[in-house]
Amino acid sequence: MGTPQTPSTVAQAQAWAQARGLERLDAQLLVLHALGRSAHERAWLLVHDTDTLPEAAHATLQDSVRRRAGGEPLGYITGHQAFYGLDLAVDARVLVPRPDTETLVDWTLDVLTPTPSASVIDLGTGSGAIALALKHTRPDLRVHALDASEAALAVARANAQRLQLDVAFAQGNWLDGATGPLDAIVSNPPYIAEGDRHLPALTHEPLSALTSGTDGLDDIRTIIDQAPRYLRSGGWLLLEHGYDQAPSVRALLTHAGFQDVQSRRDLAGIERCSGGKWLQPS
Repeated sequence: MGTPQTPSTVAQAQAWAQARGLERLDAQLLVLHALGRSAHERAWLLVHDTDTLPEAAHATLQDSVRRRAGGEPLGYITGHQAFYGLDLAVDARVLVPRPDTETLVDWTLDVLTPTPSASVIDLGTGSGAIALALKHTRPDLRVHALDASEAALAVARANAQRLQLDVAFAQGNWLDGATGPLDAIVSNPPYIAEGDRHLPALTHEPLSALTSGTDGLDDIRTIIDQAPRYLRSGGWLLLEHGYDQAPSVRALLTHAGFQDVQSRRDLAGIERCSGGKWLQPS
C-alpha cells in the first residue's frame, strides 16, 4: 500500500515524511513538532499512531519537511536543541549545538573537579550551550561567556533566563574584554577552512561561526596566543576543533608553552578536542 498524498493519521504522517527522504528520527520529531508536542514524547507516537492528524498540523508538517529536506538544521525548524540534558532555544543567529561538543564539557568538568568555585570562561558562546551546561552541572562555578555577536548573545541570555542559570555574558572578540585569573578557558571556535568542501551543506548556519582562515586555525591561534595572560598557573585551555586538526592544535599549544598537552576523543572515536595546562614561568 502506497504512502498517502495527504496523511490522515499520526502513523501515516511519519511514513509520509520518510517517503520524502527524511530519516525516521527526523520524521518523528517533525510530527511531534507539528502536533505541538515535546521532542521527548516519541513514545506517544506509538500509542497514538491511529489518531487523526489535524489539518493545521499537516500544513505545519508539510512546511517543516520541505525545510528539512532542503538541508535546514532540525533545531532551526523546531526552535529547540537538546544539549547536555538542557533544552536550548536556537535559531539562525547561532550554530545548532552538536553532541560532539559534549566532549568539551566533560573534559572541562574533569579538569575543574578539584577546584571549588572555579572561574571559567566560554569563548564564542553562541547559544550559550557550553557555559549553561557547565553552570547547570556545577552550580558553584563562576561561569563567564563572551561572543562577538550581540545577536548570538541575545539567544544565550534568553536561554540562561529561561533555565534560571546565572552566567555572566558579555560582548568580546575572543579574550578581548575578559578578566582573569581564570581556572579554565574553553571554546568551540570556528575551525573550518575557507573553501572546505563541506561548507555548501552548512549554508543555513552563520558563516562567521564556521570558517577561520585558509586552514581553519586562525581563531584557534588567536585564542592560544591570548590565553596565557588570563589563566592562573595550573589553569587549562581546552579547544574543540575539526576531525583532522588535533596534531596541528597540539603543536600550536606546545609551541606556545602549554604543558600536559593532549586530546580527547568523542563518542565516534575522533580526536575532537585538544588542550593543555598553563604553568607560570618561574
